[in-house]
Amino acid sequence: MTIEDHAAQPKLGKAEIRVIMIGLMVAMFPGALDSTIIGPAMPTIGRELGDVGNLPWIVTAYLLVATAVTPLYGKLSDIHGRRVMLLAAISLFAIGSVLCALAPSMILLAAARAVQALGGGGLVSLAMTVVGDIVAPRDRPRYQVYTSIMWTSASLLGPVLGGYFAELWHWTLIFWINLPLCLAAFLLTDSKLKRLPRHERPHKLDIAGAFLLVIASGLVQLTLSWGGSHYPWSSPTILSLAAASIIFIALFIWRLARAGEPLIPYRLLSNKIVLTGASSVGMTMGVFVGLSVYAPIYFENVRGLSAGQSGLALLPLMVCSTIGAVTAGRVMVHLRRYKFVALIGLGLAAAALLPLFLHPVDLSFTLVEVLLAVVSTGVGAVFPTTTVSIQNSVARHDLGTATSLITFMRNLGGAAGVALFGAALGGVDLGSAAAGEALAGAFRWVFLLGAAGLVIALIILVFMEERALSSGKSGALN
Repeated sequence: MTIEDHAAQPKLGKAEIRVIMIGLMVAMFPGALDSTIIGPAMPTIGRELGDVGNLPWIVTAYLLVATAVTPLYGKLSDIHGRRVMLLAAISLFAIGSVLCALAPSMILLAAARAVQALGGGGLVSLAMTVVGDIVAPRDRPRYQVYTSIMWTSASLLGPVLGGYFAELWHWTLIFWINLPLCLAAFLLTDSKLKRLPRHERPHKLDIAGAFLLVIASGLVQLTLSWGGSHYPWSSPTILSLAAASIIFIALFIWRLARAGEPLIPYRLLSNKIVLTGASSVGMTMGVFVGLSVYAPIYFENVRGLSAGQSGLALLPLMVCSTIGAVTAGRVMVHLRRYKFVALIGLGLAAAALLPLFLHPVDLSFTLVEVLLAVVSTGVGAVFPTTTVSIQNSVARHDLGTATSLITFMRNLGGAAGVALFGAALGGVDLGSAAAGEALAGAFRWVFLLGAAGLVIALIILVFMEERALSSGKSGALN
């Protein structure tokens, strides 16, 4: 960071930061609620639209598009400012929610979810970027309470509302509810972010790189989504998609090396903290999202719960991640070796999935809930550890791009988790009489796959450097 950057940076008091944080949490809330409210309603949606086979696409389509556009939001916010891009994201999310509620078929619902993701891909990453703008890395965990309240509220309300909307009213309410939330987010964010310090630099948007990234990520997720479920892994379709994925990934890497100002700067890709942190959180998020999507199916089809009961049963998985995040955030403020909470958490989370692998039906319901709570707590510890570490390692003018890269990897991991867990279920027909028995055996492999993913995330996190947290607004200097 240059001396001029410091001179141009307005000073914000604690009261002003608090006001901005409240606005950011309101802006993040619709996206956070969307990630928790849809799971318990998915079996009902599949039955009412008469297309259970394509049900995973309402999650995969969202994650696919959100993953692709997230880096664009990071770069565009570095060019045009955070406020403008966050308001655009909120507006697109609201428009997509209306289209979702009006969709008459599963295919159109998946397409509407893609539109919704055009906005959703920017909500969380932009809010996280603004936090990095106004709060020093060393102080950032202290503001974890705001994020924790927001995520806890979404985690508590989402599964309960999703289950009971689907069971007692109509599943479209899970999308209509976004409209008042987005309106409140727009009004609060518009006024509060006018106080935000501005330090964007002139940038050129790499359109070719963005195009290649969208195509490459889409092909990867199609390969993972269709392989083993719609087509055999050895089929010409899957092999062709895999080959195309490799080609476009190679073209994207080639573009990064040739572009004057690439979409993802090489200085970020060569930063080992960025690489290890983003990779670890991507693996972790894959397991977490995969479990949150398929756990309601496990509860309803294997354990015999209703949609409303399934929403309540999902609470330990969705809520306890906040406990892990707050604990890790608190530790980061005081200790030099701050990774150990996340490492221990990942180890315990992986171990907690093994009993579910061995006994998916025989375990008591109480023990299942305890095990899912352990998984969630361990997973939650990874999020603040990786986010603060990555933001601490980059210069201020790269903060938007770096933070969007974190969200990109989280979304990519989530999409891969949903696709792979779906493939592990083997395309079981949820409407058949024998679905419960077939799913009981299939879910063993889902839980084993989740444990393996968490172990890989742990190993990657071991190699992430623990750099001393900066007391300035960004962690790295130019």
